[in-house]
Amino acid sequence: MLKELSVRNFALIDSLSLSFENGFSVLTGETGAGKSIIVGSLSFLLGAKADTEVIRSGCDEAGVSALLTVDPRNRDALDWLSGRDIEDDEGSLVVRRSVKSSGRSSIYIQSVPVTRADLAEFMAFLFDLHGQHTHETLLRKETHRKYLDCFAGLEEEAAAFNRVFLELADKRKALEASLSSERDRDARLEILGYGVDEIAKAKPLGGETKELEAEARRLGDFEKLSMQVNAAALAFYDDEASLLSMARRARAGLDSAASIDGSLAPMLKRMEDLFYEAEDLAREFRSYRDGLTYDPQRLEEVEDRLALLQKLKKKYHPSGSRDFASDEDGILAWKQEAEAEIEALEGAGENRDRLRSEISGLEKDLAARAASLSAKRNAGAKRLSAGISSILSRLGMPNARFQAAVVSKAAERAGGGKPASLVCGPWGADDVEFLISANAGEPLKELARIASGGELSRVMLAIKTVLSESVPEGGDAAPETLVFDEIDTGIGGEVALSVGEYLAQIGTLKQIFCVTHLASIAVRADNHLKVEKKVVAGEEGSRTVTGVSLLKPEERRQEIARMLAGDEGAAALAHADELLAKYGRSL
Repeated sequence: MLKELSVRNFALIDSLSLSFENGFSVLTGETGAGKSIIVGSLSFLLGAKADTEVIRSGCDEAGVSALLTVDPRNRDALDWLSGRDIEDDEGSLVVRRSVKSSGRSSIYIQSVPVTRADLAEFMAFLFDLHGQHTHETLLRKETHRKYLDCFAGLEEEAAAFNRVFLELADKRKALEASLSSERDRDARLEILGYGVDEIAKAKPLGGETKELEAEARRLGDFEKLSMQVNAAALAFYDDEASLLSMARRARAGLDSAASIDGSLAPMLKRMEDLFYEAEDLAREFRSYRDGLTYDPQRLEEVEDRLALLQKLKKKYHPSGSRDFASDEDGILAWKQEAEAEIEALEGAGENRDRLRSEISGLEKDLAARAASLSAKRNAGAKRLSAGISSILSRLGMPNARFQAAVVSKAAERAGGGKPASLVCGPWGADDVEFLISANAGEPLKELARIASGGELSRVMLAIKTVLSESVPEGGDAAPETLVFDEIDTGIGGEVALSVGEYLAQIGTLKQIFCVTHLASIAVRADNHLKVEKKVVAGEEGSRTVTGVSLLKPEERRQEIARMLAGDEGAAALAHADELLAKYGRSL
């Protein structure tokens, strides 16, 4: 649900911050006041394409942000967030989108940057925007099946079918892999067995390469190492002027001086610590020096071992892009995977028989589930078609015919002929598509071919009305906010009253925004927002800005009067009072 909307430097909007409530909200105002800009800014936030032309003249950047809440039942939205490690704040989200005059743009959900495609995908789980052929789930054929299943109460049954379908697909894939493995079994077993034996004989140890490389450097540069060690020993302890000799003399002198002046005792203590540390270091260094020997045979052994490990590294590595603490760990991981594959290949025959049996059982289960779904969908489609057609007739489309067409996938594949066998997709054996004939004598055709945004909005309103009447509370969580623009195009009188009634009805379950010019629709709203265009003075001259305000009761009365008669005269106000008394809701 949309809780707050902030818009800055977008078209004629300078700076705008709005808070919204649940229920049915209308946006009204004079023609040209900027109602379409409000819808445009929201569309921009939902992921619509936009260029630098949306930036307010004289500004460098336009931005729109919103505070949203996500219904806990909206699993699509929550799973989308979880899959991208985006956490909501106790159900709340901040979404931001901006575009600079340079053409660069940025989009964030919480503090995570996302692409425009990601934004559009996510916001479609929360919003339906109708009237401008953008962000309309109604136009996407894949959503028609969801609407029908929701209406017919088949969501759980369809989800269960999907789980069986996916399990069957996995089993078939496993069987195919097993059959493929059987064809290449002997050759593969020979390759794997050779690799496992080669690694077993080599017995690589984790971190071994690094240790051998260090030893190879020491043996390979022994002459220089020996020379530097002897030079260090001379400076350390082999000479009269060595570090240890000088430290010994300094300690003796400081010891004598401290017996005369006790204030030197701390310095004596530090000198003794230094001397003892030097003696310990001298002993360790002497041991290292005495053990330093040149062994050309050992150097050859080390180089041969390194060459073997490098060969194994090139030949054997596990699949995937995993990181290992050492090259040897990677080699050993390959060996472990190879041993597991050998075990699987050697038991492949028994595994294939088990898979075939499981696949047969799943196919029978799937066929039964598909038949049950098809029967229930066809029955539900008849009720849905009749219900929507009836509502459309009351929404200014008296000759409209609506059909939720349920077509067998097998029949489609057979081109209208007799299907050879059952054909299923992830959600059943049917394709569902909504068709409509808006006028008498016209054939049924796809919703996407409807030219009028107002007609399309009324179709969605009819669908949402039918769903709200038939689905138990808590069964329809997404999308949570519906935006209707142009819904009142070409209607008036009793039809407009019906449209308002249906919008108010949906508003009890959803958050509804509607741009309208009709007072008979506006009076039904729970919240009334007025869009106005004003000229304001500035340092660089006068500027035109668009603003939005939430109307109080008296302001609403005056706006309804203006919508009725174009002025706020006594007659118009009396008519507004009559409509508000009969249909209005207290603000």
